[in-house]
Amino acid sequence: MASPHSTAMDSPTGSHPSHPTGRPTGRPTSRPADRPGNRPGDRPANRSTNHPTAPEPGPPHLYLPEDRHTTALTHALVAAGRGYPVIPLTRAKLPAVRSPHHADHAAPTPCRGACGRPGHGIHDATADPLAVRRLFAAAPWATAYGIACGVPPHHLIGIDLDTKHGADGLTALQLLASEHHFTLPPTVTVRTPSGGHHLYFSGPPTPLIPNSAGRLAPGIDIRGTGGYLVGPGSHTSRGTYHLIPGTPRTPAPAPTALLHLLTHSPHTTHSHTPHTHTPYSHTTPPHPSLHTPTSPAPALLRFVRTAPNGQRNARLFWAACRAYESGLGQEMATALTTAALDTGLTEREARATIASAARR
Repeated sequence: MASPHSTAMDSPTGSHPSHPTGRPTGRPTSRPADRPGNRPGDRPANRSTNHPTAPEPGPPHLYLPEDRHTTALTHALVAAGRGYPVIPLTRAKLPAVRSPHHADHAAPTPCRGACGRPGHGIHDATADPLAVRRLFAAAPWATAYGIACGVPPHHLIGIDLDTKHGADGLTALQLLASEHHFTLPPTVTVRTPSGGHHLYFSGPPTPLIPNSAGRLAPGIDIRGTGGYLVGPGSHTSRGTYHLIPGTPRTPAPAPTALLHLLTHSPHTTHSHTPHTHTPYSHTTPPHPSLHTPTSPAPALLRFVRTAPNGQRNARLFWAACRAYESGLGQEMATALTTAALDTGLTEREARATIASAARR
């Protein structure tokens, strides 16, 4: 995967220099030709015939360290200029402006900005450039910014694909797309410091998209209404967020099938217990064969077999749930157990996990 250019970095809403302008970008690498000691025939300055002197020190280092606060503000202003409401964040990815109500222990209901003062987290998010500057001025320690999700004009939906702790969010999302017959369109994509990705999609005003962590699959977190994404150009304690070069500048509309998954709780289409031999009721259409072209079975088994340590049970449980939802739970139980054994789980562990999925 290509890295961002060294001299400029695009934000999801435009481009600007990755360093504040007006600063020297380097220092001279050689001395002027007319300085004594540099012309042919000149005797080296300050040098005796017996004791060569140390090299003359070069000019002062003119390159200044990057101002993380200024860089975050610059990127946030570019995003705001395209209509994205933003807030300043700390290195820990938390809202940077302290709440003005931190001492109000007896407040009956939490204030969401009605008091007119900053410090209300995501409720401070704004696309007004003057207001953005004021927020950053109130938090000079901010080195990052958040882009609010679920608000006009984009009604942004963030798909956070993790690779931490053995999760593989990208593979899980591709599996969901295959199972539910939708294609993920090219869209704004940001690489996170941990090696994961943020995918930006635009959504409808209603229904509201809830935030979730791991509900769709291990490694997939959703940022919807009331949530925010750490914007590209942000610097956190774990590193810097970068826009993937060549991705679109505006978020693509979320596929309809994906919206359905995000707004509907997972449910099963069977009334199965571990001792029942009919995995679906009389109102459920017959389930597909394990070998039909549209069957999710091969992808589910591959998902289980490729599970790293720390994710084996989670992947097996998720795959078993998807199998029972598809009406294939009974038929796939043995194959799922075998796949789990290949990852190092014991047969007892595998069968217990599959049984838990069957009762879900």
